[in-house]
Amino acid sequence: MNPVLGALQTYPFVRLDEAKADARARGIELIDFGMGDPIEPTPEFIQRALAEALPLTAGYPRAPGLPELRQAIAAWLEHRFDAQVDPEREVIPSYGSKEAIFLFPLVACTSEKDLVLVPEPAYPVYERGAMFAGGRVQFLALEESHGWLPDLDAVDDETWERCAVLWLNYPHNPTGAVAPLSFLEHAAELARAHGFYLASDEAYTELWFDEAPPSAVQLADRRQVVVFQTLSKRSSMTGYRSGFVCAEAELIAALRSFRPNTGTAPQEFVQRASVAAWSDEAHVEGMRARYARKRDLLAPLLELAPGSSEATFYLWFCVPEGESSEAFATRLLEYGVVVAPGSYFGPSGEGYARLALVPPFEQCERAAEILREVL
Repeated sequence: MNPVLGALQTYPFVRLDEAKADARARGIELIDFGMGDPIEPTPEFIQRALAEALPLTAGYPRAPGLPELRQAIAAWLEHRFDAQVDPEREVIPSYGSKEAIFLFPLVACTSEKDLVLVPEPAYPVYERGAMFAGGRVQFLALEESHGWLPDLDAVDDETWERCAVLWLNYPHNPTGAVAPLSFLEHAAELARAHGFYLASDEAYTELWFDEAPPSAVQLADRRQVVVFQTLSKRSSMTGYRSGFVCAEAELIAALRSFRPNTGTAPQEFVQRASVAAWSDEAHVEGMRARYARKRDLLAPLLELAPGSSEATFYLWFCVPEGESSEAFATRLLEYGVVVAPGSYFGPSGEGYARLALVPPFEQCERAAEILREVL
């Protein structure tokens, strides 16, 4: 067995699943805000596009993807971010974004540049992808006092020179913080100066409340910049597994050579459904409105961390003083409310918890009654 697998601790959300199963076995009815898996129905027109594209037989999907999908992605990037992207040379579809993120260090890391910088608290896939690629991981603490942004100026030149990938994820999971375009510009300048990739995971750019977040695809100079995007959150298409990578032509050419080895490409009928999804904004506006309604109900009951919860469908809030994040989540579980302990996302997450606004509104109303009594 690969020793990396043996060295990994249990995936934190597996522990959460085990705790939920135990609670259900004891008769507790759960309202699950723990997992970031949207249960809003996939819009009917997307379902219909997939059904109409189902073939009698289907061969292996090709890594470059359908030209119609790449064109739809490029058109969306222009519409949403006013970014000019070549659909033939600068875009490749992915099987969602998680697998593309996990596999990217296999392409980016070398013997000279084997360091992957991961801000934390964070989604675990950044660290784990680097470990399986044989890379070294160094964490950059995200703190409330710094607006949940990594302090890039505190990183020394020697570290930058060893760096292969700097991961950024804004809007941020788990904190819901948003990074200004000026911060992305600064990170991209460092990437060009030191020859590493600025890898921007942008799964949540379309779920916002007051102001649309920026994207690294808007940068005037996109050399060394790689953007990962997905339909999972934007269009409630988690099970469809459809996303894309956008980068300079040289890197996309490398990914076109690499990705057939892994066999990870969306099926063509999923790609055709994805064309429909990327080509429509009305359903996304409806998604945002539904999440905003849940947020307005639950956010006033929580002590939201300053600078957090500006976008995504997550609320990042402080746990009661003197109580660990896991102990707090365990206590809430006894009342039937599931949240994710901040410590699951890294040491800097201790003292906080994450609530995902995914249950139906009626369940959110029940949870609000419980939280009023418990908090």
